[in-house]
Amino acid sequence: MRQVCPAAQAEAALRLTRGRLAVAPVRRHKGVVEPAEYELMDAAEDGMWWFRAAHARVLDALRNRPGAAGPVLDAGCGTGGFLLRLAQQLRDRPAMGLEYMAEAAHRAAQKSGRPVVAGDANTLPFADASFGAAVSIDVICHAGVDPARGMAELHRVLRPGGTVVLNLPAYEWLRSAHDARVHTARRYTAGSARTMLEQAGFTQVSARYWNGLLLPLMALQRKVLQARADAPSDVTHFPPWIDKTLHAVSEIERRIGGAGIPMPGGGSVLVIGTRP
Repeated sequence: MRQVCPAAQAEAALRLTRGRLAVAPVRRHKGVVEPAEYELMDAAEDGMWWFRAAHARVLDALRNRPGAAGPVLDAGCGTGGFLLRLAQQLRDRPAMGLEYMAEAAHRAAQKSGRPVVAGDANTLPFADASFGAAVSIDVICHAGVDPARGMAELHRVLRPGGTVVLNLPAYEWLRSAHDARVHTARRYTAGSARTMLEQAGFTQVSARYWNGLLLPLMALQRKVLQARADAPSDVTHFPPWIDKTLHAVSEIERRIGGAGIPMPGGGSVLVIGTRP
């Protein structure tokens, strides 16, 4: 069988988008992430402990449940941090991104070296069954995304047997100033995240919390120390020793989860499903 390189597969998927993009231009919706917050995320996502921890868990999910043959879609790829890690760690897996803001899409393509198109998660500009897997990190929760439409679109563009991996913020009571700046409209429990995927037609759905060991610290920081509306963003450059400590705790928890021991709660929910 003739081998097709990852770049060629991704380019083939990109060609499928161009006709639809021509007739379905992006419409600006309410709740676009503030440019200043994009700048913070762009600067922090390569090194900040939370991004490294979230990306590691999504990559673990793709290794454990790679889905069908075909490229990976990063739906709502931001400024490209996860696409870059995907390119570095799963080099044989073609991938491409979608981002609502054209400037961020351009930045993500430059950072990751993978194709990225500007488009709306409510109306993905891709043909049916274009991807073998799809990931989306803290996007379905956004004010500009209708959860039912967004999940239906992810279901549509996946091939049978394809895997979807979502990271979602947990617990409505854990809202922060960062949620306001990035326009988080919904926070989830493991149960509500599982139900959302099942209602969209996904099977073999699993949902689990992570960032559980640090949940008390998160609650203290968000609800006591930085409870005011004008509090600094959660996305920041921590002193190196703090960042290393937080990441080390996250890695300990990751090993606990790898041993099959679930967290009873956490700051985020990772939910995985299969498109039948």
